[in-house]
Amino acid sequence: MSASAGTGVFVLSLSSIPSCYLFNSLIYSNNSSDAFVFAGCAAVLILAISARFMFKKKAPADPLFYVYAVYAFLSVVNLIIGLEQDNIIYGFVTFYLKEADPHINTAHGHMISYWDGWVHYLMYLLMIAAITWGDSYRTIGLYWVGSFLMRAIVYILGNAVGKYGSQVGPLFLLHMLYISVSVWACFRIFSQPSTQDAQVTNIQEAPRRSLLRRPLDLLFIIYLIPAFGFCVLRGLVALDCSSKCCQDYTQLYEPYLKDPSAYPKVQRRKGTDTWGGLMPGMSRMA
Repeated sequence: MSASAGTGVFVLSLSSIPSCYLFNSLIYSNNSSDAFVFAGCAAVLILAISARFMFKKKAPADPLFYVYAVYAFLSVVNLIIGLEQDNIIYGFVTFYLKEADPHINTAHGHMISYWDGWVHYLMYLLMIAAITWGDSYRTIGLYWVGSFLMRAIVYILGNAVGKYGSQVGPLFLLHMLYISVSVWACFRIFSQPSTQDAQVTNIQEAPRRSLLRRPLDLLFIIYLIPAFGFCVLRGLVALDCSSKCCQDYTQLYEPYLKDPSAYPKVQRRKGTDTWGGLMPGMSRMA
């Protein structure tokens, strides 16, 4: 398959920059919710027509190509949201920030905008490039699956137990549609054949060596112990631990863990639970 399809996705994702500015100007000039709906429908229509013209010659057979193409477009939009929240740019998503899901204006939602705009965007481009070149993208896809699942769990549970639980609107339902499509994409990635079988066989056949003779593994263990302790500390802070150490940490380093929106607490609880689930199975992961 030609690499032109991947280049087309990259160009298409960058088209979200002028699109956001034009639609934001259109909404403010009309100053109505109907303009917001029209702008959203027009964006979807333009995206579909552009994709049709770009990929009409050699359309990729993998359906995840089109999913990640749309997600790459949305990732650039999220990056614009984060930049406008920090007043680095202005006039691109001003109306959306005022009328959007309240989650986007929390500290957690703000950082998620940057995470999706940088990390996920890079993952989407790498997976799209692998699809166009006919290579396997299961490894990078698994990293995206882990990141997406953490984000989805925190978003759903944070809405359920936080102060915004009663403010569920149409944008929340659209986000649930995004989660449903992403879960389907996760199963598609899991169903792909693993490329690590040959490496596992070689590892099993290699002679066993002590930990002291494996410097990289030793460095990982040295890092793992304090990292585990730090994760437990943040988990205790999220659980409202009354010790002076936890209180000082909250006030001096991460005050947003006390955010009533509950997203940071859910994030830390899931992080602690993940460590608890991994530690008993370390021998299986070696």
